[in-house]
Amino acid sequence: MKNYTPDVYARAAKIKLLLMDVDGVLTNGALSYLPIDGKMVEFKGFNTQDGLGFHFLNSVGIKTGVISGRESPALVERARILKMTYVFQGLLEKEATYEAILTDANLTADQTAFIGDDFTDAPLMQRSGLGCAVADARIEVQAVAHVVTSANGGAGAVREVIELILKSQGLWPQILQKYKLAPPE
Repeated sequence: MKNYTPDVYARAAKIKLLLMDVDGVLTNGALSYLPIDGKMVEFKGFNTQDGLGFHFLNSVGIKTGVISGRESPALVERARILKMTYVFQGLLEKEATYEAILTDANLTADQTAFIGDDFTDAPLMQRSGLGCAVADARIEVQAVAHVVTSANGGAGAVREVIELILKSQGLWPQILQKYKLAPPE
């Protein structure tokens, strides 16, 4: 994981809610379709290391969610498995939904992180206490991020942000201890 500035660690230490886009963040952005029973069915690939990171957040009480521009049954199932608190789809304009989530969660923007990759995510990244862009995000989006991950979307970028949050809050040792692991030297 990258070494971040003290400001980034301070921002990450406040996070109680991690929100993100889906295509290009939780996935690599590729859309695959397969005909089944005469209908086209969409398939998405999700990173299992990102998925385990969601379980880490759940175990320490940090809520998660997605605000996606597209609708996908695959996302609904993945969100159920990962116990996401908030799942909103079909929204290219995401700011009103973001504000509604903050109200529902009784949190402020500085207690929220948002991970994005494209223009529709930039307003939420800028509004959040910790705005994160994946490594293969649009350059304009990277420019407004507090953090740009080393990993591409769908390839561990979400896990990278999760670990940053947990380490900043002093929670990483308890995650490692659960699996009888020691921090790397």
